[in-house]
Amino acid sequence: MLALTSATGKLGGAVLNAILDNKLIDPKELVVCTSSDPSSERFAPLRTQSITLRQANFDDPSSLTTAYAGCTSLFLVSTPRIEMDYNNAPLWHGREAHHRAAIDAALQAGVQHIYYTSLGFANPSKAGVMRAHIRTEKYLADLAKEAKCTYTVIREGLYNESWPLYFGYYFGLKEETRKEVLVAGDGKVSWTSIPDMAFGTAKVLAAPREQWSGKTFYLSQKKTHSLSDIARMVSKVRGEEVKLKVVSRKEYEDYYVSEKGMERPSVEWWSSTYDALKDGECEIDDSTLEGLLKEAERTPKPLEETIEEMLK
Repeated sequence: MLALTSATGKLGGAVLNAILDNKLIDPKELVVCTSSDPSSERFAPLRTQSITLRQANFDDPSSLTTAYAGCTSLFLVSTPRIEMDYNNAPLWHGREAHHRAAIDAALQAGVQHIYYTSLGFANPSKAGVMRAHIRTEKYLADLAKEAKCTYTVIREGLYNESWPLYFGYYFGLKEETRKEVLVAGDGKVSWTSIPDMAFGTAKVLAAPREQWSGKTFYLSQKKTHSLSDIARMVSKVRGEEVKLKVVSRKEYEDYYVSEKGMERPSVEWWSSTYDALKDGECEIDDSTLEGLLKEAERTPKPLEETIEEMLK
């Protein structure tokens, strides 16, 4: 039995769909864990496929243990509660606290293998967004050394669909009318669509556990684009020039706090991302995903296509 977390989220939901659409795992072997009410009508399509649904809340460890009961593997999608990471959260006070709660509960429930979705930055990384992932990766490695479980770390590439966050479009695409956008750095990124990553992830989950055990790898396409490239793509779709202005982190932080009314802890946490981009952390040279897609006679979805769909 495989327990799946965040199966209603963007990545988790796409992974579940990829499993079902491609008939990769028998639905009877899946346990979908949700913080929502499992009896909700929204989950009726899953129940009709004989998928087990259980409530699981990161803030309630006992609910996690109950949810994972009878499962041999856990697919752990990182928690979206990014505010836990703000203000340089010390160890076990950032998002890794939720990840550890899930991992500990899984071991208590008898789970033997954990698949963890990390992020497509380097380790070590300059990006604050990667800190909780690095801490979680280390915790899994330490547990494996103690023979308490085996694990697979999947560093999911930066989503095609997340380009607005990196491009400084924090207020909604329809609301953005700026002709010049401020960022605190630029660099090449191996942008990858959620459906492509989800398919690759689903293939990993469906494979014999031993095939990926102990491995850390990226699911990213190799083709890269910078934020400057995105500015040109946005300009083309909108039919007007949108310029990218690269400034210092302090100028970036002050602008989005004072001029745009964003919360400083949030902006300061995010601004370190641009140091990572400048260092080339997100320019990924890993053929794993493209190999999995090629086996299925698929090719990665271009970033240009995603941007056009989102803007139109």
